[in-house]
Amino acid sequence: MALDIYFQKEYGMINELIEDGTSYIFECSTECGKVSNLFILREIPEKIKGRQYYDIVSPYGYGGPVIMDCADKDKELLLERYRQQFGQYCEEHNIVSEFIRFHPIVGNGIDFQEIYHLECIRKTVGTNLTGFDDPVQEEFSKSCRKRIRRALRDGITYQITREPKDLSTFKEIYYLTMKRNKASDYYYFTDKYFEQCLKFFPKNILLVEAVYENKVIAAGFYFVWDKVIHIHLSGTLSEYLYLSPAYILRYAVTLWGKENGYELIHHGGGRSNALDDSLYTFKRQFGEKTSFDFYIGRKIWNEEIYDELCRLNRVNKDGEYFPAYRER
Repeated sequence: MALDIYFQKEYGMINELIEDGTSYIFECSTECGKVSNLFILREIPEKIKGRQYYDIVSPYGYGGPVIMDCADKDKELLLERYRQQFGQYCEEHNIVSEFIRFHPIVGNGIDFQEIYHLECIRKTVGTNLTGFDDPVQEEFSKSCRKRIRRALRDGITYQITREPKDLSTFKEIYYLTMKRNKASDYYYFTDKYFEQCLKFFPKNILLVEAVYENKVIAAGFYFVWDKVIHIHLSGTLSEYLYLSPAYILRYAVTLWGKENGYELIHHGGGRSNALDDSLYTFKRQFGEKTSFDFYIGRKIWNEEIYDELCRLNRVNKDGEYFPAYRER
């Protein structure tokens, strides 16, 4: 089974700073198959009786445990072995809880619904590049195509760089966009993050730029892996928003993906779970016919310590936030 970029050990490594932890891969190998789980181990600030405890989370984006090399008839047995082995691993390593963002395209969440508390919280959007001769015409909304035609008439062009060496212009635009949107620190990816992306995935990065009057006014930093293009990060300069250059970025990568034999562009979802979330409705314009269910998974591996941590932090253990003891 060819695993997506979000399951690669190097992807976990570059996300250690974001999640403030250390990445590991747990593998459950049996005669009936294999499960791989990439996660980031985080220290819990409060110690219990002098002992350090931890929780784990999937890296930024998507991930979670995934089944490899297993026949359908053996799946139930493999999952039970995983439950036992990973439960023992968590006990031995003082792991209290686990939070997972399952991969919408791979759909690995459904396989683990008997082990984790599973919840489908939103849809993510895709552009199908193989199901249509003209994905722009078939997948893009009518109003979206109109914006693109107008932007092109206004003189916006685009350029695409596979395996870029310099991300300085992109980073400047991205940081200004995050500032304009009053984004949390979580979304301010550091220089080291981008350096490590270039180091570990030099052949899997696509830089797409919208150009107006010889100036880059919008840019996208995307991952390409196997036959999928992942829309990862993007930004637009405030003074050029009226020209709709963000639409040109998606238009350009759709044409490029189709021409280069890719099968799918994954745009992701919104900032929230609301159907009228502005980011989701923007992305939906590029994939009217293609969407995926996005599941999260929760698991308390040590109920006693979880309850004690919630008591120490004076929070409701049954609240929406997970793990509850980190709600501050």
